[in-house]
Amino acid sequence: MLLLNSGAEAMHYHWQWYRIPEYLWFNEDGQWYPGDLLEGLMVTLKISSISLICTVIIGFITALLRMSDSIVGRGLARGYIEVIRSTPLLVQIYLLYFVLGPVLGIDRTTTAILALSLFQGAYSAEIFRAGLQGIPRGQREAAESLGLSQIDSYRFVVIPQMVRKIIPPLTNEAVSLVKNSSIVSIMAIFDLTTEGRNIVSDTAMPFEVWFTVAAIYLCITLTLSALAVWLERRLSIPNH
Repeated sequence: MLLLNSGAEAMHYHWQWYRIPEYLWFNEDGQWYPGDLLEGLMVTLKISSISLICTVIIGFITALLRMSDSIVGRGLARGYIEVIRSTPLLVQIYLLYFVLGPVLGIDRTTTAILALSLFQGAYSAEIFRAGLQGIPRGQREAAESLGLSQIDSYRFVVIPQMVRKIIPPLTNEAVSLVKNSSIVSIMAIFDLTTEGRNIVSDTAMPFEVWFTVAAIYLCITLTLSALAVWLERRLSIPNH
């Protein structure tokens, strides 16, 4: 903090922290309303939560294709993973927004969700595949011997065990997704980053605004990490 104050004094910068609360919430006619930053946060949480659900679905399906007996399925899954992981997210967003978006007739928010889901899904697929491969083959054979169908085997035997194994790395992907969601601001989506940039343009308070935005992102990621630890303990198998 001392270093920040020294730098601000050298730049003749005057802190205006007292103005930040009005961009979080404000009172009008006795009613409290969310400020620009909170409204941007709601957009970020909406995009991130929907993208996370789609990421899990895409990652799991891709992992199953990678492990399938179908040459076509394995080829499609591998090609998808290699293409997505070998190109920057920003380039993928531009391609979806300026090329596929107009062709498919999808709006900005849907494009952002699609881009994030496809990007994180490629990384999550390897997590799901490792989790599935970590299940002993004997577990599946035991399920089959009990007369369970393949779907029921996955539902009652494979997936519960897999979830316990992949929670830590999957949480890292969720955190990355939240941080990567800031990139969608290039599409003029009024998320937390865009709102922060607009406020900076209007108020010339870059330090206060960006420190606040960073703190909000930090709170989200710490909450996700704490939730992952709770889930890991909740789903852990007792030793006795």
